[in-house]
Amino acid sequence: MAAISKPTHPVEEPLILGPQDNPSLTRTLYNNIWHPPKRGWWILFGICLLGVGMYTTSILIVVTQGIGVWGNQIPVGWAFDIINFVWWIGIGHAGTLISAILLLFQQKWRTSINRFAEAMTIFAVMCAAVYPILHTGRPWFSAYWLFPWPNTMSLWPQFKSPLMWDVFAVSTYFLTSLLFWFMGLIPDLAGLRDATENRVARTIYGLFALGWRGSAQQWTHWHTAYNLLAAFSTPLVLSVHTIVSWDFAVGLMPGWHATIFPPYFVAGAVFSGFAMVMSLMVPARHFLNLKHVVTMKHLENMNKVILTTSMIVGYGYLMEYFCAFYSGNRFENYIFTQRLVGAYWPIYWTLVACNVVIPHLFWFKRARTNIPLMWIVSIFVNVGMWTERFIIIVGSLYNDFLPSKWHIYIPRPIDFGVFFGSIFFFGMLFLLFLRFLPPVAVAEMKELNAEMKHHEAEAA
Repeated sequence: MAAISKPTHPVEEPLILGPQDNPSLTRTLYNNIWHPPKRGWWILFGICLLGVGMYTTSILIVVTQGIGVWGNQIPVGWAFDIINFVWWIGIGHAGTLISAILLLFQQKWRTSINRFAEAMTIFAVMCAAVYPILHTGRPWFSAYWLFPWPNTMSLWPQFKSPLMWDVFAVSTYFLTSLLFWFMGLIPDLAGLRDATENRVARTIYGLFALGWRGSAQQWTHWHTAYNLLAAFSTPLVLSVHTIVSWDFAVGLMPGWHATIFPPYFVAGAVFSGFAMVMSLMVPARHFLNLKHVVTMKHLENMNKVILTTSMIVGYGYLMEYFCAFYSGNRFENYIFTQRLVGAYWPIYWTLVACNVVIPHLFWFKRARTNIPLMWIVSIFVNVGMWTERFIIIVGSLYNDFLPSKWHIYIPRPIDFGVFFGSIFFFGMLFLLFLRFLPPVAVAEMKELNAEMKHHEAEAA
């Protein structure tokens, strides 16, 4: 009788490298908080502070002199402000996707990267929120009108406006993401409170730890609340950028009035969000010595998501052209032809190269596991997604229905000042996050490590 051989399974790459236990994970994952920052951190922080100074100055100029200092004109009344708003909101999508959806699907590889992604979401939405507030022209007078605030003049927001829908979608998304992020941080904040010898730090961490002692009852409540928030957050991934896409889709402008916008925008948001996580993760993993918890499997999985969403976005581009052709609408056909050969053709082809062509490198495992290459590709994707927003907004507006109004849009230095300033502001917040909070969810990593050891013991 032939011997029964054990079934063979492909060897799975580990999610945690090396023999790790709770003390070693505590020591390595809290290392950036317990030790003074290195020179590189100070240099980057100084650069970001200078950039924030430029950002503040640019905003002050806009607020004091009005949005006429921007390059906006007729017919391009929306330009950098809305481009940047949509770009930042899209970047903020990966946080909820990684944290909530992968949690509900019990994908263990999320554990090492969810804290990064959640922090990125919070900071990206903060950057995004600045632009519509500035776009009101008089933020001190107009911003609060966006909310249904009872007032003596009986003035209420225009609820039929998609811009109004943005206010509710984005504010709900921000509050939920912030709560979800904070919920995940509570056990780690308690760990910092118990470990630090600094009285001030112990008081601050203890205040935010909300009396966490790690009892079985607290863990049960924490898991329940964390999963409920994940379930609540998941529809927001679809709703927020869908509503942002309606800003355009409900309009009659050629190039905007398309039902494909909601899924196309959501896929693009996930695409850009994962690319930004990769852009931040690769250097942080190297300089914070996180290679044992952020393994090649994590990076490769993210590259697979980038490749998949790149193909969805590329399909969206093709469908836009097909819909324009099939509609028989000459205005639509003209706009899409202008994207190929019109005034902004270099930006359009940059978009195609960055979003459609370059990510196909990730079909090859050698490219998916090449760290410098994956970082460069992620930067290209971020650039490509910004150019996509530029083409959608400016590419449609500058050639509207009335040829006598056609006008080329050229951004002014103040446009760039606000845009690049927001990037520096984002970078400053992220550096502060890396300095004072654990970039990887320590309690969840310990739980995952215990599960892996349990499975290994069962297999043996």
